[in-house]
Amino acid sequence: MSMTQLIGKGLLAGSIVVAASEIAKRSALFGALVVSLPLTSILAMVALFQDTRDADLVADFAESIIWLVIPSLVLFVVLPIMIRRGWSFEVSLLAGVIATMAAYALGVWSAQSISGLD
Repeated sequence: MSMTQLIGKGLLAGSIVVAASEIAKRSALFGALVVSLPLTSILAMVALFQDTRDADLVADFAESIIWLVIPSLVLFVVLPIMIRRGWSFEVSLLAGVIATMAAYALGVWSAQSISGLD
């Protein structure tokens, strides 16, 4: 992959983040919609296939994403609950990140143990 392609991918990903945060200033729901779309996954699968031409590798990648989407939701449960119970944003975010890391560890273990993914 050329440096130009790598920079282009970074700019596209950054643009999605900026767009979502700007939209969220006007509507939290529509900002969340932009972020919840699997754009990153789609772009990564397209790039992986273009780089390798290996559809089985893309299938393994997509299946691995399934195992890790559920643990990623932990952050979105912990953060708002803690904020609404009076915790600061920083403490709530840190707790959410730590809980998510634990959930990811469980998700990775599950994917490896149950489905044989590496």
